[in-house]
Amino acid sequence: MLYLYTGTDRTKARTAMQAAVAHAQKGGVSITRINDANTLDDLAAALHSGGMFATERIVVLENVFENDEMREVLRAELPTLKSSTDHFFLYEEKPDAATRKLIEKYAEKSERYDAAKKADGGTTIFALANALRAGNKKALWVGYQRELLNDAAPEAIHGVLFWAAKDMLLKSSAVVDKTRAKKLIASLTELPHEARRRGEDLEYALERFVLGKL
Repeated sequence: MLYLYTGTDRTKARTAMQAAVAHAQKGGVSITRINDANTLDDLAAALHSGGMFATERIVVLENVFENDEMREVLRAELPTLKSSTDHFFLYEEKPDAATRKLIEKYAEKSERYDAAKKADGGTTIFALANALRAGNKKALWVGYQRELLNDAAPEAIHGVLFWAAKDMLLKSSAVVDKTRAKKLIASLTELPHEARRRGEDLEYALERFVLGKL
């Protein structure tokens, strides 16, 4: 089964999705998380179960449609996800109308959470993005701790930081800024994999990143 969550209010959308994931996880069902920083092999492994003797799974997919290669793979798999006995939870921040219509065709449920426009985004999780762009370690640390206190998922925080680094790369004109953005993207791409290798929670891996060289 496929469940779709969209909207620019990342916190509300992800909170709603996490609540649904927690409800589906009763009985200790395993969870696999994939975002646009993962590889095609990661996505393929997550989309296909281990065969007839595999146990029920939960797969959380975040902003996968933002990755050109992943988009085509997932688009082709939508009918399979709809009929699967596994639970697939998909979050896309701003899918275009055609993409939204296509996913909703196969989704068991679709929820949308758009943030109200604000003059100052500094009180939201996007303050983290501003701090990362500025290289303000203190503001990034304070914002990171505040988001944890507000029960923001580490995966959501990682997603915002990854988006901020990519946005910085696209909008920077100076070579030094582009170089810094590329290094941040590489670090954030590797972070979930490094956390898995270390056997630690993403929360602590993010803490090391925030305290490291920006």
